[in-house]
Amino acid sequence: MSSRTRRIKKRKTKVQHQRQMKKYWKAGLIILAALLAVLAVVRVVRPQWLGGGYIEYENEKVDASKPNIDVELLTVNPYSRPGDATGRINGIVIHYTANPGSTAMDNRNYFEGLKDSHETQASSNFIVGLEGEIVQCVPTWEVAYASNSRNIDTVSIECCHPDETGQFNDETYRSMVQLTAWLCLKFGLDENDVIRHYDVTGKNCPKYFVENEDAWDQFRADVGEAIART
Repeated sequence: MSSRTRRIKKRKTKVQHQRQMKKYWKAGLIILAALLAVLAVVRVVRPQWLGGGYIEYENEKVDASKPNIDVELLTVNPYSRPGDATGRINGIVIHYTANPGSTAMDNRNYFEGLKDSHETQASSNFIVGLEGEIVQCVPTWEVAYASNSRNIDTVSIECCHPDETGQFNDETYRSMVQLTAWLCLKFGLDENDVIRHYDVTGKNCPKYFVENEDAWDQFRADVGEAIART
């Protein structure tokens, strides 16, 4: 074989190699673009199979902001604690008891009694009392019968009040703020994720915060400040 023939073959081999490399680069760019597109969709849609289940965070901020909680869990039953698992928690719902002068334990015991009376289906994850006491009735990873269509992805707080106006006293209010801020930190939320029962169903609950929007705005601002202080 002549030296000229060898040079021609060598040039052909080099050209073929370059063409092959270009094909690899194109294929790689296409795959990268496809992966970026998938990630963009996941970021927007956040499907249930990707981090859609129950998640709570544990860190120093969460520990530091946790209030004193009296855990008095309800008996598992179809009327107040069904034992069903929640999904990822996306909101904290504020309620009022509509039972002026009653204590946190009064309301907790009412929920417990539903297993026998079968009067209705009702409960809440937490109840804040007139002296600022906090009673937990249902674990946060279980559904409470409180917020209708949002039971599956929220934690509910029932709040006691001294009279028919539904306005909360100072002790109750302080604990409401602390408990709500702690739950926000626990689930990676902020004050914008705090809603009223009214915002889910249109029910006049919590009465004072529905009828006094300024008070509701102030409550969420106070929760935001409590989160920031932690």
